[in-house]
Amino acid sequence: MPRSPRGIAPIPVATGEHVHNRVMFKQMLQAGSMEVLQLDATRVGGVNENIAILLLAAKFGVRVCPHAGGVGLCEAVQHLSMFDFVAVSGTRERRSIEFVDHLHAHFIEPIDVRAGHYRAPRLPGAGMEMHAGSLARYAYPGGAEWSAATGAVPAAEAGRSEAVHA
Repeated sequence: MPRSPRGIAPIPVATGEHVHNRVMFKQMLQAGSMEVLQLDATRVGGVNENIAILLLAAKFGVRVCPHAGGVGLCEAVQHLSMFDFVAVSGTRERRSIEFVDHLHAHFIEPIDVRAGHYRAPRLPGAGMEMHAGSLARYAYPGGAEWSAATGAVPAAEAGRSEAVHA
């Protein structure tokens, strides 16, 4: 049997960034296996699933810290924390959100963090829309970044619909 989070107090157990759905989160919450729920907005698949998980965390009295360790995750999870504050918990006490300070320049509206707080996005949408130039540059396999790394000639330069190796 796994050890209880209470067994390592006062260090809170934060987990969940690899959990796929609300059913798995409910099982973990019922087992008392976490003190901080770290959902991954892109892994659980959709706004409704994310909201259901936030509501489960509130029911079990578990705080939420959305996982934001990958490209665009900070842009994605800012909405979850805002929804938690506005519609679920009504507080910022004992609430946090991960922040990784890289690759934000690739997004139309990068996150805005001031004095340790995410600011509300100004544009509508999920906040994860990327610049066309970034998408083209890093497209696999014909983007300039992949071509430079593999020695392939980008498709546009090769006159073909796919990259070819030099």
